[in-house]
Amino acid sequence: MTSAHPHDAHIRALYAAFVDGWNRRSGAAVAAVFADDGDMVGYDGTTVNGRLSIASDLRRVFGSHPTATYVAVVRSVRAIASGVAVLHAHAGMIPPGEDDVDPGLHSIHTLVAVDEGGGRWKTTLFQATPAAWLGRRDARDALTAELRGLLATTR
Repeated sequence: MTSAHPHDAHIRALYAAFVDGWNRRSGAAVAAVFADDGDMVGYDGTTVNGRLSIASDLRRVFGSHPTATYVAVVRSVRAIASGVAVLHAHAGMIPPGEDDVDPGLHSIHTLVAVDEGGGRWKTTLFQATPAAWLGRRDARDALTAELRGLLATTR
């Protein structure tokens, strides 16, 4: 863990709103956390540029097929430069129709936030990276257990 960022709560709230919007399958809610020129790199490597394009793309995705639900834990929020911070999180996915995380679908979430003025933080980059942890089954199993524990407390 790193020491808390002075705007830790604001940046964590951005990420929580992203996860909530995703889990509600709302492209508009997800896009609302982004700066106008923000970028999103999805789990499969798809890149979408711009808040309006993110909203449009996610409306298409959510409308065309069921998506997994995220369960996530923030690992750190730290300053990169004045008015810029990075959040790292681990996330698990609950496949559609299931009630448990799939250990094969864990990911690392990286969110870069910028202060647009007056303490109004927005996401300039969000990236989901598959977390296969090849050769490190113990790490994957530990994360799976942690995420299952989070699930148990939210039900």
